Amino acid sequence: MNVSNPTPLSPDELERYARHIILPEIGGSGQQRLKRARVLVIGAGGLGAPVLHYLAAAGVGTLGIVDDDIVSLSNLQRQVIHGMAAIDQPKTASAAAAIGALNPHVTVTQHRMRLDASNVNGLIAAYDIVVDGSDNFATRYSLADACDTGQRPLVHAAVGRFDGSLTVLKPYETGSDGKLFPRYRDLFPEPPPEGLIPSCAEAGIVGALTGVMGTLQAMEVIKLITGIGEPLVGRILLYDALAARFDTVRYARAA
Repeated sequence: MNVSNPTPLSPDELERYARHIILPEIGGSGQQRLKRARVLVIGAGGLGAPVLHYLAAAGVGTLGIVDDDIVSLSNLQRQVIHGMAAIDQPKTASAAAAIGALNPHVTVTQHRMRLDASNVNGLIAAYDIVVDGSDNFATRYSLADACDTGQRPLVHAAVGRFDGSLTVLKPYETGSDGKLFPRYRDLFPEPPPEGLIPSCAEAGIVGALTGVMGTLQAMEVIKLITGIGEPLVGRILLYDALAARFDTVRYARAA
């Protein structure tokens, strides 16, 4: 990310982010990158809740939230950014209030809408990085295609009952071998038939699982913003919660 004209950190921010700043890999310049970053999070649910919490705590300057739903009692088992007082409120408003209480230095833009092919391109254009916390395949494919066309990194995760997956998509860039990185459709060429994969409401899900995967998404975003480490580009991380096992599988762009 471009860090010319760095954004100064206030005394309050220097104290707030002291544990970041003393890390040589992040330092003051990395914290300034975080402050200048604009991240769009699709969904303020099970995955979006920890993503938003940790990115706000990390000092990401602008967070956009896309969600058209309202908070219900059954959400609270896993969507930890919301509380009892937020029941029947829009999830975007509830999440924005929680972020404001956590870190007043973060600007929140609420997009109370359902993301689809008609609005996705305009939404992602205003942000540097996009996080997929959606719960349906139509949104995932539309979002992945738009991020490819719009050249925006996409941090994607999905969960089911006791397992999760995570990858980072930058299909508009090339690797050290000169080949383009893979697309979402290289990983999942076609969506599954309607009804084949049950929803969380139908199959159930452990709340802590979404916390694990959403926190990992937030870490990938921080790596992308600050330029540290090796993001999960061309690799998918698989988590089996019952076995307490992580596996990483490489995948490539189709010919």
